[in-house]
Amino acid sequence: MKKQVFKLLVKLNKILLPGYYKKDPMKLTTFQKAVLGFRYWALTNSL
Repeated sequence: MKKQVFKLLVKLNKILLPGYYKKDPMKLTTFQKAVLGFRYWALTNSL
């Protein structure tokens, strides 16, 4: 059940949130780092 919720969350993240995979993490703003961290957290919990 928990994994299904996180898999759905990852799908929504792909659609709604921007991806920062080509940018240098040290040059991101605080908000961009938070989005990147949230996407990483959701992905690791879905696996």
